[in-house]
Amino acid sequence: MFTTGCKRDENSSPTIGGETVDIMARLAPIDRTRNIGIMAHIDAGKTTTTERILFYTGITYKVGEVHDGTAVMDWMAQEQERGITITSAATTCLWRDHRINIIDTPGHVDFTAEVERSLRVLDGAVAVFDAVAGVEPQSETVWRQADKYRVPRICFVNKMDRVGADFARTLDQIRTKLQANPVALQIPFGSEAEFQGVIDLISMKVIRYADETLGAESLIQEIPESMMPEATTYREQLIEKVSEANDELLEKYLRGEPMADDDIIATLRRRVIESVRSEQAPFVPVLCGAAFKNKGIQPLLDAVVNYLPSPTDVPSVTGLDPTKAEETIVEREASDDAVFSALAFKILTDPFVGQLTFFRVYSGVMKTGASVYNPTKDRSERLGRILKMHANKREEINEVYAGDIAAAVGLKSMATGDTLCDRRYPITLEAMEFPEPVISLAIEPRTRVDQEKLGQGMAKLMAEDPTFRVRTDHETGQVVISGMGELHLEIIVDRLQREFGVAASVGRPQVAYKETLTKPSAGEGRYVKQSGGRGQYGHVKIRIEPGKPGTGFVFVNDIVGGAIPREFIKPVEGGIREAMTTGVLAGYPLDDLSVSLYDGSFHAVDSSEVAFKIAGSMAFRDAAKKAGPILLEPVMRVEIVVPEDYLGETMSDMKGRRGRIHSMEARGGTQIVTAFVPLSAMFGYATDLRSRTQGRATHSMHFFQYEPAPEQVSEEVVARVLGR
Repeated sequence: MFTTGCKRDENSSPTIGGETVDIMARLAPIDRTRNIGIMAHIDAGKTTTTERILFYTGITYKVGEVHDGTAVMDWMAQEQERGITITSAATTCLWRDHRINIIDTPGHVDFTAEVERSLRVLDGAVAVFDAVAGVEPQSETVWRQADKYRVPRICFVNKMDRVGADFARTLDQIRTKLQANPVALQIPFGSEAEFQGVIDLISMKVIRYADETLGAESLIQEIPESMMPEATTYREQLIEKVSEANDELLEKYLRGEPMADDDIIATLRRRVIESVRSEQAPFVPVLCGAAFKNKGIQPLLDAVVNYLPSPTDVPSVTGLDPTKAEETIVEREASDDAVFSALAFKILTDPFVGQLTFFRVYSGVMKTGASVYNPTKDRSERLGRILKMHANKREEINEVYAGDIAAAVGLKSMATGDTLCDRRYPITLEAMEFPEPVISLAIEPRTRVDQEKLGQGMAKLMAEDPTFRVRTDHETGQVVISGMGELHLEIIVDRLQREFGVAASVGRPQVAYKETLTKPSAGEGRYVKQSGGRGQYGHVKIRIEPGKPGTGFVFVNDIVGGAIPREFIKPVEGGIREAMTTGVLAGYPLDDLSVSLYDGSFHAVDSSEVAFKIAGSMAFRDAAKKAGPILLEPVMRVEIVVPEDYLGETMSDMKGRRGRIHSMEARGGTQIVTAFVPLSAMFGYATDLRSRTQGRATHSMHFFQYEPAPEQVSEEVVARVLGR
């Protein structure tokens, strides 16, 4: 029976619960392991890049193409039909005796939760940029997510063969738009249709590809004289960045002495890893290529090995000790010898094996058949099987080691963000936070049989997707599903039909409004019930203060002198939280406010937790009605790439949708317009834009923030809700 990580003395192999573990079963030692994610805006070429990586590392022998629906990593039917990545897919490959665990993440904003949970468990990332479009809105979103989890990263400027490709402009945008500290390790050799390869600024050689066929060998050549001035300029910038972080190399630089390539690489690696731990801008090496034309992939793999960290290069993971009443931080070293700890970051329902739990091992070793403890649910479970995943294909393995990413079968209680550990040495790792849904629609099963299937299907999809929510509208009896966007809900409905056989009617999308309060107020709630025998008594007085946008709910206990016993404070807070789910204006959830509990009274016999929970709810509703409730609407950041011929019409249409134009940028005969627009005005916009511009304009949209709705809009929404 498995109990802990592994124990080892100098003359023996490590053991798990008395059983010897073959440490050589690792594909590679932990210091030669890389856990990386591929992240980018939609259509930047993430999946195409990953497919080439799998080919050049020998995992696949026939490259799948996104446009053909044959990409290995886009295995869902919906992904193949639409040519986009919807769910993050994991795979493993080997390069230069290093094991690289790769997660290919979606680029569409509706599936940003997939990026969030992937970055939480990764040690490094490759940010892919379209050389024509540069830094796009979702590029900024995923970059901020990587900043949040302090993930070291490198950049790959893709599509250098396209008309309008501009490496220098993209490099500048990484600096200005992403607040990063980029350094070019390569510059393109040729441009657009003449793009033939890259100039390596460390070796100062050209890596040229004779043709565009898969597996074509690269040719190492001298830099032509015509390109030497540009290459020398970029090389100087690179050497300056290296010298900033290494005194020995700085002295060599000042004396004009040559630097060894290995010293440059080692210094760059240290800067990449250390920069994210400080307050300084992330230091990012930048490479370039054309993944679809099979150019630049091998140097990118070299860069992953050279510059991105192993699990031992990043700080040890920390968590809380769930057995201690006070907050006690526990640390786990990235070592096979340490006590076992892992984080479940993704749940997937597989039609053949049931629920799959994807997890990242931070410390220790885990073996098939072992018992693992989930401190979040206070439950131990036996691990049925461990699988190494390759997209939707799987390979059964006997154990996993520190730094590994794998999937487990048989863990029924696990949810996204739960910890797996040893019961004797419990630890609760930091979970993930996901954005709230901004769009809803009603779904109605056509038959009683469909109703049962709908319930089962939605339960499984909710377990998989933390941003998918289901509720029943008590007034209409309708089942309402909520998500991150129209495409998100469209995919959910499609999956319900295909995977669970649910025939259902779907209503029009509805905006997920919120409510907030605009002025301070006070409220009182008194719950007294006498019905023979013991009664119920709870009495609460509260004050409400509006909070700043994004601050959420803050509860303050200002009770002095024991007016309300300590054991009833938590139920009061619970009652207030429950009341906040249904606002006083139109029944939408309330947010961004502070509530202080300052007085009340209790009965020695009749008071109970239930009574104070109800009293708290009553007091909140009393105060909220007097606090100037207003409606908040989700506002989206929209970026439109439109030919100049259609700019005026597009701008006029934006203003007609209550949009605020934020910025405009000219780029090669097109204009990039950034605007902030209420979500309620954006339904069907993709179709309108296509027809308005003869299909020549594109747009992307992601959530920006909640803002007060204009009075007219608020009145219409309230009237519609109350008139149902």
